[in-house]
Order: sequence, then structure tokens, then C-alpha cells
Amino acid sequence: MLKLQFICCHLHSNFFCIFCSLSVPGLSGPMALYRIRQYEDSDYEAVRTMFGRGIMEYAPAGYIHMLKHPQAQLHFLGLFLAVLVASGSLLVSLLALLLALTGAWFCIWCLWNDYAQQFLCNDLLDIRRIYLEAADSCLWVAEAEGAVVGMVGAVLPDDPSERGHALELKRMSVRREYRGRGIARALCRTVIRFAQEHGYSAVVLATSMVHYSAQRLYESMGFQRVLVRSPSLLASFLQFSVFYYQYEVPGSR
Repeated sequence: MLKLQFICCHLHSNFFCIFCSLSVPGLSGPMALYRIRQYEDSDYEAVRTMFGRGIMEYAPAGYIHMLKHPQAQLHFLGLFLAVLVASGSLLVSLLALLLALTGAWFCIWCLWNDYAQQFLCNDLLDIRRIYLEAADSCLWVAEAEGAVVGMVGAVLPDDPSERGHALELKRMSVRREYRGRGIARALCRTVIRFAQEHGYSAVVLATSMVHYSAQRLYESMGFQRVLVRSPSLLASFLQFSVFYYQYEVPGSR
């Protein structure tokens, strides 16, 4: 039976400290103690590195997702048959298919890399200005064993129609070896609490179609999927979509 000890201390409107320790039967001691605190300038490199690596982890999942899509399978099959008819050689057809699959992987990798670099060169380039100095914005990190192991931010949405009543949850990331310990859920609750205390009625977010664990987390916490969209023509061709979610904040002022 999993035992959870949880203490939450609200220090002021822009700072939450959450201490959590998990003990599991069969293990000699508690799992890593972690706390959630407001971002500090000394976290800059750790936050950027963690987020960039976290994004690139999903490139293989994006590739597999593309290969499973019927439209992509038809394209590859059509290429194989066309080369087979034109060349009359099974070997040449297989080589052409292999080149196409390799090219598709390269495109997927570039898409995810561009996706990560876009964020690293945007709001994660000047974290203090975007998250700590801007109105109704904040960035938190989860710290365990003296290292930053998770992060999440809250900002005003880019969509003008959402401004005034919603905050956007952004840059959720947890290091691979610390996943499954409730850190992401605690980070998500931190953003919801922040939005509630600042009088917002909703929290919105976007996540990719292959962030399956993130989708399950958000949906288990009451987020509703409201839109699915491909961010570019290349993304659409590679079957890459972004899912948009919204959470109705209870008891908002």
C-alpha cells in the first residue's frame, strides 16, 4: 500500500512550498523528498536543459505515431509500388522505402528540435522578465536531492479571447527518473491554485498528441480537450497535432 505524506504551505501569492515524501513497501526508505518553489535565477541553465531534453525525448514517439497513421502508410506503400513498377527491382524498391523512412525520421527530428528551440529562444530565454516580472505570471520548479527535477509556468494566454478570464499553464516538464511520483500533478495544482487566487476562472494549456501521460494527467484532473490543431503544413503532413485543454477553476473570484 502506497503511503503519502503531503504538507502544503502557502507563503504568499507568488510562492508555494510543497514537501512530499512517498514510502513504498519493499523499499528501504522513502522515495526522494521534493519541494515546489518559485524559480530563482540560479535555476536558469537547469530549467532550459531539462525542458529541451524533455521535448526531444518524444521525437521517437512522434515518428511511431506518424508510421501508424493510415495516410502515412498509404504514402509509403504508394512509393514502394511506384518504384517497383518503374524499376522492376524489389531491392531498389526496398532501398527507396528505406530512404523515405529515413527522410521521414529526419523531418520528425527537425520538427521536434525546432519545437524545442522555439521555446528556448522565446519565453525561456528571458525567464525573469516573462514569468516573474510580468503581471499574473510565475514559474515554479520542483527540487529533489539538491537538483531541479521539474518545472511549470503560468502566464497570460496568447489568445486575446482568453485574456482576462484564463491563465495558461506552460512548460510543464519532469525529469524522466522522477516521473510517476506525483510531481507533475503537484505542479499542475500549483498553477490552478495560483489562477484561483488571482481571480481567474480557467486554466488553459496545449500539449502534443504524443504526450500521452500528460494527456492522462490533465484529463484526470478535470481538464477538457477543446481543440486539436496542426501548427504548420509540415506538421500536418507528418501527422503532428497539438491538443488544447481547458480547466474551469472552482470558486474563482
